[in-house]
Amino acid sequence: MTTNIVNLNKARKAKDRADGEKRAEENRAKFGRTKVERTKNEDERARRDALLDGAKIEKGETDPGTVL
Repeated sequence: MTTNIVNLNKARKAKDRADGEKRAEENRAKFGRTKVERTKNEDERARRDALLDGAKIEKGETDPGTVL
């Protein structure tokens, strides 16, 4: 009758690594975005910022639709 001797420290570390990998996989699925999605969002944000900056009224300017 032979038994397997298990190093508990190595078993604990292996379990922690497996749990970490599982958590990482879940986070990648939950928060991950493709490069195409990131660039699309960045382009959209830049376009929106440019539109807002173009519509910005500087101090001293009046809105052409406003009657004084």
